[in-house]
Amino acid sequence: MRYTGNKVIEEDIQGDATLIESEEVGNGKKLYIESYGCQMNFADSEIVASILIDEGYTTTANYKEADVILVNTCSIRDNAEKRVLNRLRNYQIVKKLRPGAIIGMLGCMAERLKSQLIEKDKLVDLVVGPDAYRSLPSLLKSAEGGQKSVNVLLSREETYADISPVRLDNNGISAFISIMRGCDNMCSFCVVPFTRGRERSRDPESIIHEARELLLKGYKEITLLGQNVDSYKWNITAKGEIIEPGEEVVNFSGLLEKVALLSPELRIRFSTSHPKDMTDEVLTTMAKYENICKYIHLPVQSGNNEILQKMNRGYTREWYFDRIDKIRQLMPDCAISTDIIIGFCDETDEHYNETFKLMDEVKFDFAYMFKYSERPKTLAERNFSDNVPEDVKSKRLQQIIDLQSSHSLRSYKQMVGKVCTVLIEGESKRSSDQLYGRNTQNMVAIFDKDELKKGQYVDVLIESCTSATLFGKVIKTDKN
Repeated sequence: MRYTGNKVIEEDIQGDATLIESEEVGNGKKLYIESYGCQMNFADSEIVASILIDEGYTTTANYKEADVILVNTCSIRDNAEKRVLNRLRNYQIVKKLRPGAIIGMLGCMAERLKSQLIEKDKLVDLVVGPDAYRSLPSLLKSAEGGQKSVNVLLSREETYADISPVRLDNNGISAFISIMRGCDNMCSFCVVPFTRGRERSRDPESIIHEARELLLKGYKEITLLGQNVDSYKWNITAKGEIIEPGEEVVNFSGLLEKVALLSPELRIRFSTSHPKDMTDEVLTTMAKYENICKYIHLPVQSGNNEILQKMNRGYTREWYFDRIDKIRQLMPDCAISTDIIIGFCDETDEHYNETFKLMDEVKFDFAYMFKYSERPKTLAERNFSDNVPEDVKSKRLQQIIDLQSSHSLRSYKQMVGKVCTVLIEGESKRSSDQLYGRNTQNMVAIFDKDELKKGQYVDVLIESCTSATLFGKVIKTDKN
């Protein structure tokens, strides 16, 4: 479960079918891609689409007419996996309607469940891990010949830097750019190092090239993605050796600056930061450039040092407060969100109360909150017992949801009466006469449509709010 603003979402993951507008050319085969989980998964789906469109595939929004159905999966929580498995079972109807159709699983669930999915449950024809997408064309050919295909090998080098992703959301305003892959942190509750492999950074010039291309196509906002963006470092190997002597070493602060300098009209966001690696240099760069959005997602997970050590997070409660203080010193208007895990192994009432108190002191603008869900192969699964009763987890979770609800409402109320610059992203779901967009703090604002267009920057006077939405009127337009 997670909480954002005033909305509690029961599911641990979201799925989204994505369509690329393309002409009926190539091999005549239709591709349907559905993505679940984190932003990295959605970015990976754009890489997969690019690879297969180059092979002649076109896309469809109707899975019943697809020749190939690919589900990009999330393994972060047990509920996430159950949701994906149910979805794969639903797709068996396609096999009855179109016996030659191929169903494949991509991403984080691939390595762990490959045997079950192919041999036991017979739900898929191919399984491809996140570092093996280049092999999809050959694997699909094998699957077409009736051979079950698997490639879940992890790589120490693969970043897909040379592939120009196909933008699946088709909004033409915001886009993701993956700057690194994998993770070296080995948090005891997390499966990412096992499903996505070791950390490796992408050549900054390829990132700048991709951002420049998006800018030329009219995009106004990019989000730099990585499991831990703060540890981005180019021209240095995992062993600390320089790849090309004499060439510039670029850290995350340097990359942020390079992207920000492309154009003052291009907004920059990033996700996700790790508290132990969030440097003053990064914060100073954020404060220096207006087009780097003043919003940081800084997962704390727990407010108790004993639990943080058990989670192998690499920082203390005191270190986390130091990072919060530095953010607010350099950027008083910066919004901060977090992740919280409730009911981790051996969490006592005293441990939990320290998390509650940390939340109450920091007063996060947004928060994503979960009950602990033990994942196979993690350090926690091997070394600890998931011994906090489910009813205790649920009670504690509800308490922090209620607390965060009051903090979110407080944050949004502080915007009332202020003017903020908003990038228009599209029509509001509430009314076709209204538009919505986000300000630099990642808060959604809704206002009347008038003659305004998607992609414009507008100044909005905030007149009212809920704990998840700002409402206002446009007082200045065309910050194009």
